[in-house]
Amino acid sequence: MSRPLLNRRLAEFGTTIFAEMSALALRTGSINLGQGFPDTDGPEEVREAAVRALRDGRGNQYPPGPGVPELRTAVAAHQHRFYGHLGVAYDPDTEVLVTAGATEAIAASLLALLEPGDEVIALEPYYDSYAACIAMAGGTRVPVTLRPSAEDGTYGLDLDELRDAVTDRTRLILLNTPHNPTGTVLDRAELTEIARLACERDLLVITDEVYEHLVFEGEHLPLASFPGMRERTVTIGSAGKTFSFTGWKVGWVTASPELVGAVRSAKQFLTYVSAGPFQYAVAEALALPDSYYTGLRDDLRAKRDLLADGLAAAGFRVFRPSGTYFVTTDIRPLGEEDGFAFCRALPERAGVVAIPNAVFYDHQDQGAPYVRFAFCKQEAVLQKAVDRLRAL
Repeated sequence: MSRPLLNRRLAEFGTTIFAEMSALALRTGSINLGQGFPDTDGPEEVREAAVRALRDGRGNQYPPGPGVPELRTAVAAHQHRFYGHLGVAYDPDTEVLVTAGATEAIAASLLALLEPGDEVIALEPYYDSYAACIAMAGGTRVPVTLRPSAEDGTYGLDLDELRDAVTDRTRLILLNTPHNPTGTVLDRAELTEIARLACERDLLVITDEVYEHLVFEGEHLPLASFPGMRERTVTIGSAGKTFSFTGWKVGWVTASPELVGAVRSAKQFLTYVSAGPFQYAVAEALALPDSYYTGLRDDLRAKRDLLADGLAAAGFRVFRPSGTYFVTTDIRPLGEEDGFAFCRALPERAGVVAIPNAVFYDHQDQGAPYVRFAFCKQEAVLQKAVDRLRAL
């Protein structure tokens, strides 16, 4: 056929790097520190809650379009429990929407809120689905680059660059904090300026907050809690990262009734509904005691330090993350420049798989020497990976 089969909006997106590197891990028998999924299940009581829902016939047929009432109530209660002191409160009936994971929430939000040609500012490096979802919605992505600091080994946002990126065509800002892949947690001063900019220029903001409970330094502050942002912010959460059941694909949107209604209009023509029995289990998971959330954070902080210290000992420059479960490294101290070539060779050289950060950039030269490792694995697995990397 003379005409390409894939439409031009998606022509730049091939098979994801995660599929390629996971296949490479299987072929070589390498330790997969590339894709961000835990190698153990989450709490047993949550898994049993899903089994109980299946056996009781709850959710085995189509659940309600907005999500089962128990989960919507639990999401609203979770938001108030952790952020009520910041003024966060949502009506479970009109301001909560359950989605097929955070990825569908992102897609539905962009499809609902963008007109063709609208510009979307996203902080690069960014989760790869952002670019594809913006493209499917007919939007134009405008990257603002987070850059590593030579002084303290962290990534920072240039607020002047962000402000300069806004034009008359800008419709919304797409944020991710805690940020994948850099591990940056935007602080109060940065979020205050983002909120001020959004209000001044009448912008919507979509905030991907799936790593909200994985903060090791600083604190997670929902943008919706800042002055003027309640009515212009779509907040996205997910059970996958918090409860280590990534395969269940249960996410949610919290926002004003008008924004939730818009997102629901798009979402109903994507999956319509999903994960019926798992919705009841996640409702119970969200009510777990504070000790669960602090235990998860402390466990992952220890794993971060194990991997980060091991990578530094192997010769990498390490950017120790303040949040998420990813560590970004600079391979130039090892005499390397090309993250793609390095990651494709690493399984044969050391029996470990990582992800080249350049896939998360529009400006791929900015990400060329950086490589991401995931530490949401068992401690013994991380230790084995560290031992293997010493051979570099």
